[in-house]
Amino acid sequence: MTWTLPNILTTLRLLAAPAVAVMFLYFTRPYADWFALILFVSAAVTDWIDGHLARNWKQVTRIGTMLDPIADKAMVVIALMVIVGYSSMSPWLVLPATVILFREVFVSGLREYLGDTAGTLRVTKLAKWKTTAQMIAIAVLFAQGVFEHYFGMSVFGMDNHMVISIIEGREDDVHGLLWKYNGMVWTGHVGIWLLWIAAGLTLVTGIDYLTKSIPYLKDER
Repeated sequence: MTWTLPNILTTLRLLAAPAVAVMFLYFTRPYADWFALILFVSAAVTDWIDGHLARNWKQVTRIGTMLDPIADKAMVVIALMVIVGYSSMSPWLVLPATVILFREVFVSGLREYLGDTAGTLRVTKLAKWKTTAQMIAIAVLFAQGVFEHYFGMSVFGMDNHMVISIIEGREDDVHGLLWKYNGMVWTGHVGIWLLWIAAGLTLVTGIDYLTKSIPYLKDER
């Protein structure tokens, strides 16, 4: 393997994928959410940086070309697994996550079957937007976990009537409940909407890839 800077960044991004899940094994929340968020965002940024450097420095390598999509898929799949697992299996998250995971597995299997032919099927701009939408949605959902747990820590020991009174402005908000609550609600809504958009783009790009692959799947007569 040629250890160029782009390849090093890609490898670090690949290693960061399982590390996101490990954060929830060794740290309590919301610290685990913070570490996972920072790690995920940092890895997502390197996705743009390593590709940009590889093209501009003319350091595109075979190993880097192979590892880059694997690192992207590993980041998305593991992060979604963690988010869905800690969401009490909310259907609003499970359905779009299922679409994304199914597409990634299906296309990966299709690429493996096509072999060298898969390299002739170019990555579209829509596919790049799909990956970007997935990364942003996941980052926002990790942020929602941070707000959720800070809000939970602040209301610990309070009865529901007191919490509602503070949120509605009838009681003084000495613990900053309102901004934590609003942060939790807005990141939750925005994250879910972005995940559904990402799922839609994922489905469209998956169908497009399958359509382009059909000529190579037909039996010879």
